[in-house]
Amino acid sequence: MNDDSKRGVRQAVALNYDGGTKPPTVVAKGEYEIAERIVAIAREAGVPLYQSPELAALLARLELDQEIPLELYQAVAEVLAFVYRLRAGADRPTGLPPSDPADGQPSR
Repeated sequence: MNDDSKRGVRQAVALNYDGGTKPPTVVAKGEYEIAERIVAIAREAGVPLYQSPELAALLARLELDQEIPLELYQAVAEVLAFVYRLRAGADRPTGLPPSDPADGQPSR
């Protein structure tokens, strides 16, 4: 366990995407206690969690209800693909990003 894991969740961002033609939007964001609450609510609701401190930091710069910018489409598309695979019943440990070598796929 590193020092960050002892302190809990540092930052969390929640996205909403309805699968339509509009990009996902930021619906919640916060640090420390607020981040831990966002994660707890997501777990209670059965929402898959995806860990990427770098992506969370970029998304946290956006305003609430703001659509993700074009520059983040690829990274967020990977998150959505991860969620779709989980919901389709793919055998993947929760919380691992799709590019993690532990998931059996080659790193990019």
